[in-house]
Amino acid sequence: MEFKIIKKDPLTGARLGKLITPHGEVDTPVFMPVGTQGTVKAMLPEMLTEVGVKVLLGNTYHLYLRPGHQLIHTLGGLHRFMQWPAPILTDSGGYQVFSLAKLRQVTSEGVLFRSHIDGSKHFISPQLAVEIQEALGADIMMCLDECLPYPSTFQAAEKSLTLTTGWARACRAAQTNGEQALFGIVQGGFHPALRQRALEELQEIGFDGYALGGFSVGEPQHVMFDLLREFAPSLPENKPHYLMGVGTAEDIVYCVGQGIDMFDCVMPTRSARHGLLFTNEKKVVIRNARYRTDERPIDQSCDCYTCRNYSRAYVRHLFKAGEVVAMILCTIHNIRYYIRLMETIRSAVATGNYQTFSKDFLTRRRNGD
Repeated sequence: MEFKIIKKDPLTGARLGKLITPHGEVDTPVFMPVGTQGTVKAMLPEMLTEVGVKVLLGNTYHLYLRPGHQLIHTLGGLHRFMQWPAPILTDSGGYQVFSLAKLRQVTSEGVLFRSHIDGSKHFISPQLAVEIQEALGADIMMCLDECLPYPSTFQAAEKSLTLTTGWARACRAAQTNGEQALFGIVQGGFHPALRQRALEELQEIGFDGYALGGFSVGEPQHVMFDLLREFAPSLPENKPHYLMGVGTAEDIVYCVGQGIDMFDCVMPTRSARHGLLFTNEKKVVIRNARYRTDERPIDQSCDCYTCRNYSRAYVRHLFKAGEVVAMILCTIHNIRYYIRLMETIRSAVATGNYQTFSKDFLTRRRNGD
């Protein structure tokens, strides 16, 4: 993988970049839809391509448990298995182990846990985390890390940081395929001194990119913003910066201004399945009775397939009738909303107008527009 910085905004930390991977190029800042089970829920690969998606996130924990990384490898790797020709980033499975697994036990060698599917016992080491991701054929792999809840004490965060850094060193040593990029994950809770220490230790090991983990774990938004404002300038300039699991539109716009290049979140797809739709104005809860006779598209400024062809009244009807097509149409729209947002962000950076765009966008959101 190569990463090139194309342009930096003169008044903020925002930057335009390009990720060059074995399966194609990706313009940054970029949003990556989450394909947990080797699919983005309610979307075919062709639909993802149509709405402008350039890179997907796959979930190591879930694919390891079902159908198994060896099977996927035998069948040609994850790209071929799910018929997705563009880049894939796989997380290490650490977050899912700590949020979903039963009866987990953490050691310096890895984590022992019981599957949330059938209760079977498993042990994932840093070495196995890399082996799984190499077998999947991911363009970008993540080191195994430990995720902490919010709030966590300095002592707990420091202990976890030591563990995560040791795992990162083991992951780097276990890597056998140089064509697959490996990102280190900066942990340390919400303690700036620990985050700085983690970054310095990861840079000594040397990674292809640096991710910020341990966010979206219950902290208030201003806490995340304050930490990023203080810490993000320390990230190495010539490497991609990935903020894991953070994905409201407001979060993305603010964090791009702090130098973040990559985002992922289940929010657009999960919200779509519950009938919550994002627009350039106010959010639309499509189940509401007010839309029963509404002939307008979900968002009049949107160019997605759903907005080009269907009314709010029709989509609401599908939801009320329990039709699967409702989730498909809403997911198409929400993902396209996020892709359009990233296109607008990149345009604002390219024209040197990001500070004005960001300020106006965040002000409108705070005012409820």
